Amino acid sequence: FYLQPSVGGRRLGRDFWRRFAAIPNAMAIKIAPFDRYATLEVIEGVASSGRASEVALYTGNDDHIVLDLAAPFAVRRGAEEVRVRIKGGLLGHWSVWTRTAVELLARIQRGPIDADLLALDARVTDCNSAFFDVAHDFAGCIPGCHEVLRRQGLLEGIWCLDPRETLSPGQSAEIDRVLREHADLADDAFVRENLERWLS
Repeated sequence: FYLQPSVGGRRLGRDFWRRFAAIPNAMAIKIAPFDRYATLEVIEGVASSGRASEVALYTGNDDHIVLDLAAPFAVRRGAEEVRVRIKGGLLGHWSVWTRTAVELLARIQRGPIDADLLALDARVTDCNSAFFDVAHDFAGCIPGCHEVLRRQGLLEGIWCLDPRETLSPGQSAEIDRVLREHADLADDAFVRENLERWLS
């Protein structure tokens, strides 16, 4: 798990990832530095290890979900070009609107990668900005996801282990906004249809 520094991660360079990927029982990496340069360093390191076809890469970059999954990464390994793809996502963002997340991943994997699909990247990132509370350096990211689930009836409240961890000022209004502007990305209807059965 390669996490962003703002949540306790540390910067790890290309050479670290080359050496890590060379470990025979290293099977997968979750890439979540929320930084394009750091993401490329992971991919370049894995490619240079010679194990790019053996180490599965998963995006945790909730700020760039669609492009991480859609774009092939072309990396030089000596005279050879290695094409690397991120296989899936381990994303906090996907704890909400999960039905449409599954449909999105299937659409990306099925192809084609067209302009309409690529345009979703900015829309999904906009939703994430509200859920993850980017305006307050992610202080409300867990309660933000809880709030989406609460509104759907899947949670009774937004409580966290730390009682001081709650929505940031203005975060509820931001969630209102993305629910209005990106309602087609939500899975509210699916949840409504199944909620009684799930909770019984």
